[in-house]
This record gives sequence, C-alpha cells and structure tokens, in this order.
Amino acid sequence: MNNTNQIHISLLVTSDVHGYIFPTNYIDHTERHLGLAKIATIVKQKRKQGHVLLMDNGDLIQGSPLTFYHAKYKANTPNPMIKIANQLNYRASVFGNHEFNYGLDYLQSVMNESNFPWLSATVLDEQGEPAFGKPYIIENIDGVKVAILGITTHYIPNWEDPKNIKGLTFSDALETTKTWVNKIRTNEQPDVLVVSYHGGFERDLETGEPTEELTGENQGYQICMEIEGIDVLLTGHQHRSIADYLNNVAVVQPSNNGQLLGEVKLSLQKNEDKWELKQCQPALISVDEEIQADPEVLLLAKEYEEQTQAWLDTPIGEIDRDMLITDPFQTRLQDSPLIEFINSVQMDVAGVTISNTSLFNNTSPGFKQKVTMRDIVSNYVYPNTLKVIRITGKDIKDALEKSATYFEIDESGEISVNPAYVEPKPQHYNYDMWEGIEYELKISNPVGERVTMLHYQGQPIDYKAEYDVVMNNYRAGGGGNFHMFQGNPVVKDIPTDMTELIANYIMKQGKINATCNQNWKITK
Repeated sequence: MNNTNQIHISLLVTSDVHGYIFPTNYIDHTERHLGLAKIATIVKQKRKQGHVLLMDNGDLIQGSPLTFYHAKYKANTPNPMIKIANQLNYRASVFGNHEFNYGLDYLQSVMNESNFPWLSATVLDEQGEPAFGKPYIIENIDGVKVAILGITTHYIPNWEDPKNIKGLTFSDALETTKTWVNKIRTNEQPDVLVVSYHGGFERDLETGEPTEELTGENQGYQICMEIEGIDVLLTGHQHRSIADYLNNVAVVQPSNNGQLLGEVKLSLQKNEDKWELKQCQPALISVDEEIQADPEVLLLAKEYEEQTQAWLDTPIGEIDRDMLITDPFQTRLQDSPLIEFINSVQMDVAGVTISNTSLFNNTSPGFKQKVTMRDIVSNYVYPNTLKVIRITGKDIKDALEKSATYFEIDESGEISVNPAYVEPKPQHYNYDMWEGIEYELKISNPVGERVTMLHYQGQPIDYKAEYDVVMNNYRAGGGGNFHMFQGNPVVKDIPTDMTELIANYIMKQGKINATCNQNWKITK
C-alpha cells in the first residue's frame, strides 16, 4: 500500500498490436495467446492492485484481417481498435509507421474517435510544427507529475505511399527527442520523464555494436546514450522482447500482436514537497494460456470479428493443382508456383514484363486448390500497393546482389540464411524473387559478386538500358535498404491493395494454372 510519502505506479505499454483483439490465428482458427482481449484481463488485474498508466506505442490500427476488412469495407463505422482502447482507458498512443497505411482521412477518423491524444514530436506539418497537436502529455497521479513524449521513427517516407503522408514531414528522432526532453525538463519539471518511441535499437544494448545498417530507422541506443533526463524509454517497431536498462534508462519493448505487455514499475519517495524517483523496474508480462480473454472486450469486437470471418471464408476461385508452401527456405532457394503467380498478377495489372516480390514470412501457407479470401490474406500480409518504376539494368543487378546477401555458406558448407535477416528482427520480406528476367546467384562468391548470370529475353541484360519494373510500394521507395530504387521515375502508380488485386485476378480467371518456369536459381 502507498503511504503519503511513497507511491508506486505501474506504467503499462502495448506496442505493435497490429489489429489483434481476439486470441485467434486467422489462417486456421486455432487459438493463440495474444491480442487486446487477453491484454485487457491483465490491465484490469493491475488496476485492482494500484495506480496504472496505460500507453500504446504505435502500430495499433493495422495488421490483421479484422483491421484490413474494417479499413476497406466498414470505414464509416466505429473503429474496433479504438472502441477497445477507449474502453481500457489508454492515456495516449504514439503514431507508428503503419498508422499511415490507410491514408490520412482514415487516420483522422481514428483520432476523432479516440478519447485519448495521439502523440508525436517528429510528425510535422508544412510549417514544421507537430502535425496532430500534442507532442507530449502530462499525467498527474496523486501529485506525481509524469511527462510522456511521443516520438515516431522518421524513416516513414522510405516506405509509405506518398499520398498517405501528403503535407507531412518527419524530423530526425534523435535530434527531436533532445530538443523536446530539454523543453519538458525546463518548462514542466516532471517527476518522471518517459519517452515513448515507435522505433527500436540499431545497436546491441550491451556492446554498442551495430546489429543492422545504421540508417536512422532505429535510434533507441543513441537516445539512451546521448540524451540526459530520460527515465524510461518505451520502444517498439522491431517486434522484439526487451526489458532492460541502458545507461540507467529503463527500457521495454513488448513484442507484437499483444503477445506481451510491457511494464515499468515506478517507485517514488516524497522529500519535503518534491517527489523523488527511487526505482524504475522494467518487465514483460507474458500473455499465456493461463490468461482468459476479457468477455467485455470480446463483446465489443464480436460483430466486427464475425463479419471478418465470413469475409475470409468467401470462395474466390480454384487452382488446377496447388501452390502450397511446405518449406519456406526451399521456396526462397528455387522458383515456385506461388512466387511465380504473385509476380504474374503484378505484371498483368501493371502491363510490364518484369516483376519482383517476396515470401514475407515463414508462416505463409501458400494456396490450396480451393482459394478463399482467408488464403489470400494469409499469404499477402501487408497492405501494399504497386508501383512501376523505371530503372537501369545496373539497378537490377545491384538489387539482386542486395537480395543475395540473404544467404550465406554455413560451417558445414551448405547454403543457409544470413543471421542478419533473422536477428534481432526477422526480415525475410527483404529478399526478393524476380520474374521476367533469368538469373543465377552463386552464394560462395564474395558479397557484391554473386550474380553470375543475368539475362532479359534471352540476352545479357544491358546495364545502361532502362527497364520498367513492377514491385510493391515499400520496395519501390527503397524500403529494406534497396537504395538503388530510390528516386527513380514512377511510370505507374497502382493504388489498389495487393490482396484485392490477387482476389480480382483469381475471380476473373476462375481457374488458375499453377506454373513454374524456373527462370532463376541459387547455387553454392
């Protein structure tokens, strides 16, 4: 119990919930230990025990079939994620990069429905001011003044469709945090200063060694090391599980999809008229089989879930054999009917002869003979649109070399996945497979020299010639450090989501022939 001179506050944080409410696997209906319904049970238990301050750290409204269905077909109805966030009395949310995926009109409606502010000091309008109002909030808990500053990774223009962020600029997260921490400390004199950063760590927390390319996407390490006056850093974006200290700053990152709830236990002591922060204890609370989903939350989302499940079971068409994925690694080692099909859809819609795509993760099941919307959203998990960009033969070669870094030769002399694409965050989506060209990659060759054959229409590709290539908007903007694609002319912008394009293609064809022309191969 708190006495008049001591107070304990539980700072709870979700991040990268990505539209998951029900503890369910949308691929096959199996139960999973995740989602806001189970998180709600923990939050309510914590509130019975004492003071609770609940935050969301971004990527709340996008990422599941439920939120996709709402954004595309039910956008004029209340947002299910916000209904639940309001019910749970979230105090604020930070803008994540995926908040912008459905456009600014949709995002504005989300903000209008929210009983809490959305924070970011890095998302700016054309005048260079915070675009959506508040960069920070002050929470007063029994006289304790807690300041929470919202920061969003500034790397968003490298991924997002420009129309979805029109009129916005994104200031450097590190420099902006420095500025605002100083302002808040000076003007507000809080007892506790929390930075809630939709971004992660580009360096090992213990050694400081880089764990990824230092692009500025994840500046958490520098924020802790270079900025004085931060007590707590809430992080996200990378979907990692972190509860630690860095330079005396308590740090948490609670995974994704509501699998973990981050907690920082704040203990303060009153000396005369001033509260003094005595302890910040970071922890992760596991959402396991012992935790039951909160019935109130399930009821709030019941109608949305039922509509989504009915939509997912809508028959679309059939395939003459199947396009199942039994081994994701093998699918990335040699051409497969599924990857060829996705590329074929892209080329058909775009009216070009060269395409690339990825197998986004290791849970894509492929397509059975009978195809439903559930199959499509299980395989194409991002709300990507398509762009046709004009690039040189040299750009194609450079992109293939970049993709070739996905592989390495392991100690046994076999091809394996480069650990940099698995830790600290899986990045299988940054390995592309191409259609419309013929190529070979030899993995035992040095990095940058692995493309041993590259042809277009039976002839060696001309490095100086220009080619129109269709790819998703994330890659076309250089996402995944494919810098060779940045700044090239956009020949065609296809703003329809790929899931809809795939569904439309299958419905139009009725029956799809599963083909595989083996236009590329990987060798040792």
